[in-house]
Amino acid sequence: MANQSAQRDAVFAALSDPTRRAIVETLARGEATVGTVAAPHDMALPSISKHVKVLENAGLVTRRVEGRQHFLMLVPDGFRSAAEWFTHYEQFWAQSIDRLERLVAELGKDD
Repeated sequence: MANQSAQRDAVFAALSDPTRRAIVETLARGEATVGTVAAPHDMALPSISKHVKVLENAGLVTRRVEGRQHFLMLVPDGFRSAAEWFTHYEQFWAQSIDRLERLVAELGKDD
C-alpha cells in the first residue's frame, strides 16, 4: 500500500508542472525524440531532459536509445494509480450528487 501511495504521489508531482504535462500531451500522439518534445518549449535541452527524467522516475515515460537518438514514449500503466484515485472520488461525488438531487426533489414535494 505504501509503495502504491508513493507511486501515486510521484505521478501527481510529475504532472503538477505544465511543461511536463505538455510533454505527456506530445507523447500521447506517439513515440517522439527528446528534440521533438523540446521543440515547442523555450528552454535548453538539459532543462527538458530534467523534466523527462522526472516523468521517467514517476513511471510515466520510458526511453529507447538508438545511437544518439533518444526516443520517448508513454507508459500507460504508469497512470493507473492516479486514474484509480480519481475513479474512487468520481464515484464518491456522483453518489453525493445523487443524494443531493433526491433531497432537493423531496424538499420540492413539500411546496
